[in-house]
Amino acid sequence: MKKFTYLALLTLLSASLHAESITFGVVPQHSASKLAKQWAPIIEYLSERTGQKIIFSTASDIPTFEQRLKNGEYDLAYMNPYHYTVFSELPGYKAIAKAKDKRLKGIIVVRKDSDISKPEQLQNTELAFPSPAAFAATVLTQAYLKQSNITFEPSYVSSHDSVYLAVAKGFFPAGGGIIRTYMALPEETRDQLTPIWTTKGYTPHAIAAHPNLNSNVKSIIQQALIEFDDSPEGLAHLEKLKLKGFISAQDSDWNDVRALNITLLD
Repeated sequence: MKKFTYLALLTLLSASLHAESITFGVVPQHSASKLAKQWAPIIEYLSERTGQKIIFSTASDIPTFEQRLKNGEYDLAYMNPYHYTVFSELPGYKAIAKAKDKRLKGIIVVRKDSDISKPEQLQNTELAFPSPAAFAATVLTQAYLKQSNITFEPSYVSSHDSVYLAVAKGFFPAGGGIIRTYMALPEETRDQLTPIWTTKGYTPHAIAAHPNLNSNVKSIIQQALIEFDDSPEGLAHLEKLKLKGFISAQDSDWNDVRALNITLLD
């Protein structure tokens, strides 16, 4: 009887773990529709590989995403390196994976037909950035401009795509982004732009788990992420993000970012 009761409880526990949905929040570097097109197939594939009900989620803009991370609203989240250094403290997200063979680099882009070919020519201009705490696109590029005594007025336009479109349309002479989102642009937009400066590389975005996520489920998802590039289907999904795959990650991987002592969200 005891054995039967134990097996019944184990079955119920397993069923409950599978029944509960897991929210996977993605930083809104692009529009919600573009993010869904890129990430929904990846998350659906991840659900199939793990047997867990994982649901894509994002936010209307990066500040809203930051607030949701602060509130612990996502079970899993793909967040920028600076976000990770902040929200690994509270509410305690912990990294389980990061992009393979990748260092995150910020860029400054201008129109290809612009006379601007170096950052020094941006003196006393208004420049486009995604949000104040966008790590490589804003924090790193602005730090360089300030260190170079280049005076500028920042304008925050919510997403990387909005930066690129605004520069392409001539609303701003230049803007901050990152190599991956620039390369993921539609060809007709990317062909109008060119980077004129690139930052040094840092540990890339984290895929991190909320501390309340079941540890067994977390391990299953981590393993599935690491094995993503083992199949043609997984590789096809990764190509949409311009990523080669994922590798396991640990909290100390982001110490290079912590060493910058950024305090924007403190």
